[in-house]
Amino acid sequence: MSVLSLRTFDDLVGTMAGAVQGACSQLVDLTIGSVLRVVLEANASVALWMQWLILCVLQTTRAATSTGGDLDSWVGDFGVSRLPGVAAAGAVTFARFTPTIAALVPVGALVRSLDGTQTFAVLSDVTNTAWSAAQNGYLIAAGTATVSVPVQAQAIGQAGNVQIGAIAQLVSAMPGVDTVGNAAPMVGGADAETDAALRARFAGFLDSRNRATPLAVANAILSVRQGLTYAISQNVDPAGMPRMGFFTITLNDGTGSPPSALLTAVAAAVDPVRPIGTSFAVVAPQLVPVTVTMQVSVVPTVAADVVDAAVEAALVAFIDGLAIGAPLPISRLAQVAYDTDAAITNVTNVMVNGGRGDLTVAPTALVTVASVVVT
Repeated sequence: MSVLSLRTFDDLVGTMAGAVQGACSQLVDLTIGSVLRVVLEANASVALWMQWLILCVLQTTRAATSTGGDLDSWVGDFGVSRLPGVAAAGAVTFARFTPTIAALVPVGALVRSLDGTQTFAVLSDVTNTAWSAAQNGYLIAAGTATVSVPVQAQAIGQAGNVQIGAIAQLVSAMPGVDTVGNAAPMVGGADAETDAALRARFAGFLDSRNRATPLAVANAILSVRQGLTYAISQNVDPAGMPRMGFFTITLNDGTGSPPSALLTAVAAAVDPVRPIGTSFAVVAPQLVPVTVTMQVSVVPTVAADVVDAAVEAALVAFIDGLAIGAPLPISRLAQVAYDTDAAITNVTNVMVNGGRGDLTVAPTALVTVASVVVT
């Protein structure tokens, strides 16, 4: 494939000037401001514009260089479309000061972040012990002070991924309910698929056209929505027992407990590409909570409590980033602590769930944080 040789404005003017001078038997006036120089510069401007048009055409005719709507059109010819954004979700706790009478938290009730930028709506959850189908909401019985319910961001995108304690405003009036808060962050929110992510997924789509392979199954999973991680275990059932011709897909959406609707959607996407004569299951990961404790020593000029908080945050981020089935090496925890702050001089008494060894989990398990204490 030949490479397009691009020319600058000065290159074009210089080439034209050389051609004109070479065709004349006497010296011509090509100084700045001369009539002939102006004519050559005008032609060079037209040539530069045409060169730009050629580049635009070349850019839109290749998936590797097209962007936005052009990329959507390109991959759309193959039946691939850009994945939409995802709304963040999580749980909030409604509370009241005087729990003498019953109160209701209806489905669709709105709460808002403290800065007023993100609004969340209450979702239905028939498995919640407080759920009342007759009243289409969650009943806070007399004598009960709090109830935890699932919510979802009204706006789609990463902006809905708010931190612990960020939700603190009641938007909808709920008699008998005084406060709301979130003890865990809202997670799972994602903006619409970027051009780079769409190109990468399109490459996986092409590679998976032979079907009936782990790559084809993986592409089907990742095409359902953004933010999914997975592990494929072949010839074992969801309990980890050997079962020939069966494969188990362990799925996580970032929360550790993906909803049943998502598991069903992934199963529907995988079914057309699975090998004939096989069966499979899509399950949520088995959560393995861990408690991490350690002691760090810092130089005397640094505030120890500030360093402790930074190390705790770094350890939580590291553990939350572990893949499904990935072990938790105890030596990596010390490394994460050292990397947090150069003021740390020593890390001792590193323990995971009261032990000093690595934590290994089943291929369908996911390590989650129960608590991290750094002193």
